[in-house]
Amino acid sequence: CARNDTLVSRATVYERDHHAMIANIAVVGVFASDQDKALDFYTNRLGFELRADQPMGPGQRWLEVAPPGAATRIVLYLATEEWGADRLGQFANIVLEPDDIDATCAELSARGVDFTETPNDQPWGGRQAQFKDQDGNVFVLVQR
Repeated sequence: CARNDTLVSRATVYERDHHAMIANIAVVGVFASDQDKALDFYTNRLGFELRADQPMGPGQRWLEVAPPGAATRIVLYLATEEWGADRLGQFANIVLEPDDIDATCAELSARGVDFTETPNDQPWGGRQAQFKDQDGNVFVLVQR
């Protein structure tokens, strides 16, 4: 118990004496072969909001989407031969958290989302499913 009190005490002193340097994850990136098709998938199939759509140089747009109310956004980058084409169809390294994984998977399946793993119990105590976007990028849904 004393060790735990010491850790809490140190954390309290740190919080009092320091300001958080990083407060949020702003954006994460996902490569897309076609930004219009990606925008359609993320907004119409997943139900995300369009947060930004701005020119970003020749043939490229800054395209942000996010679940309604989420702070972190996903930037849908146009993959090119020079940058990102080799990363299409890979694990996106993004885990999304639904309120009800079973209901969410049923709704997304009805909207045409391709699940590679249906909801199942995990040894760590949560439930997990996996799906692919329009380019085959794989995402994980986790409910704890």
